[in-house]
Parts: sequence; structure tokens; C-alpha cells
Amino acid sequence: MRQIVYISTAAGDVGPAALTGILAASRANNRRDGITGLLYSDGKRFLQAIEGEEPDLTRTLDRIRADCRHRAIVILSNRAIEAREFGSWEMAERRPGVEAQAFLTQVSTLVAGASANVRATFEGLANVRTAA
Repeated sequence: MRQIVYISTAAGDVGPAALTGILAASRANNRRDGITGLLYSDGKRFLQAIEGEEPDLTRTLDRIRADCRHRAIVILSNRAIEAREFGSWEMAERRPGVEAQAFLTQVSTLVAGASANVRATFEGLANVRTAA
């Protein structure tokens, strides 16, 4: 089993409605393909960890690369894992009106089972983007 973590930049405005659509499509595709992970978005950046069996993960990454809603995909980590670090598909998103500390707590909860490096990547970006 493998896990890939990448970051990308949104191409244009990715507001709450678009994020809801992205999550719905991702959940359906990932359930079908046996992919789990975490998608963080603040409307400007996407940070995602995806994990699954090699062929399914490759197809998923190819689909992600072809998606015109984002650009400049940078793979931060591509590693073999013995077991899934994310038991279900989730999305961390800070909606208007959500207090910063509550959002950071949500991100920390979602990455609690991940490796130290993956936790640091998600928590670090959430901290930086929350402060911005």
C-alpha cells in the first residue's frame, strides 16, 4: 500500500459550493477505488493525502492531475505504508464564521493517526493559512 501527499494551487475561485462538489465527487470516486485520505482546502490551496493499493492510487493521481480546478501540483511525499493512516475520506475546510482554534483542533483530530511528517505538514499549513 502507498500514500501520496501533494499540494496544489486553486485555479480561480474555489468557494464553498465548489468545495462541496469536489468533496462529493472525491468521496464517490474514492469509495469505488478503495482510496482513503484527507483533503485540506482553504479555497486557495489544496493539500491532500491519498492512500491505497498502487494501481488504484496511480489512477486516482492521474485523475487529480487532469483536474483543471487546480494547478502546480507538487508531490511532497510518496511512500510505502503498512496500514492506512486515514480510516475514512474527510475534508478539512474552514468555513466563514468558524473560529480559528476550532478549525485547528479539527485538523489535528483528522491527522491524529498519520505519521509525524504528515501531521506536521497538515497542521503547519492549517496554522499558516489560519493566521493569514
